[in-house]
Amino acid sequence: MSLPYPLELAGLTDVGRARTNNEDAFALDNEAALAVLADGMGGYNAGEVASQMLVGFLHSELGRWLKEAAAAAPPEAVRRAVEICVDNANRAIHAAANSNARYAGMGTTLVMAVFRPEGVCVAHVGDSRAYRLRDGKLEQITRDHSLLQEQLDAGLITPEQAAVALHKNLVTRAVGVEEQVQVDIAFHPLQPGDQFILCSDGLSDMLNPSQLLALCQRSANLADAARQLIAGANEQGGRDNITAVLARVGPQGRTEPRSWWGLGRR
Repeated sequence: MSLPYPLELAGLTDVGRARTNNEDAFALDNEAALAVLADGMGGYNAGEVASQMLVGFLHSELGRWLKEAAAAAPPEAVRRAVEICVDNANRAIHAAANSNARYAGMGTTLVMAVFRPEGVCVAHVGDSRAYRLRDGKLEQITRDHSLLQEQLDAGLITPEQAAVALHKNLVTRAVGVEEQVQVDIAFHPLQPGDQFILCSDGLSDMLNPSQLLALCQRSANLADAARQLIAGANEQGGRDNITAVLARVGPQGRTEPRSWWGLGRR
């Protein structure tokens, strides 16, 4: 798909310092203008299975639709395609969990970005996040589906208490856990120079927004920023798998298509 602006994508995943296997996965596809990140959960290696199933399905099925639909598809068609592909992936993961005892209860978070001529479509389920860096300011543009966020919304705890809470990783919504899943989807207008960070909670739990901003601003390019973010999270303890996917849009122009994967590895 041809975009009216250049798009740069980069990503990196790391097992962290406390885990023995990596249940995060991501995929980038410049031709489809698509970035997908998932953070799996479940016993044995089921979380790794769930995240790779989700990322693989979306990269294949949604990526193919985006390439075929090109720039002509209106925002509502893109939204509907995202909903259908996430629903189909959810059903596949749920069926796998119910047909194999080793995968029982597995699921995964999701955060993804689809870059279009009219803006970027961001979809998410769970507590993997998307941030936008614009004009030197970092803003979280997704809202966690988590018990912690619900307590914050209800005024039961303060942001300061949330920062040190012990139940940060209890999500209230995940792909594959139930027969149906609700995905939050929003379109955001773009400005030249906008940069986006998609991340698993292994990054956002270790680094606060000020730290994320500082590491991105001092990085030479997106690949370097991903390395800096991973290293920073590990320096803070690396208590979980860590994945950072970054995207940046520029002024009018063209970029060469490129596709690559980053699956969790032991």
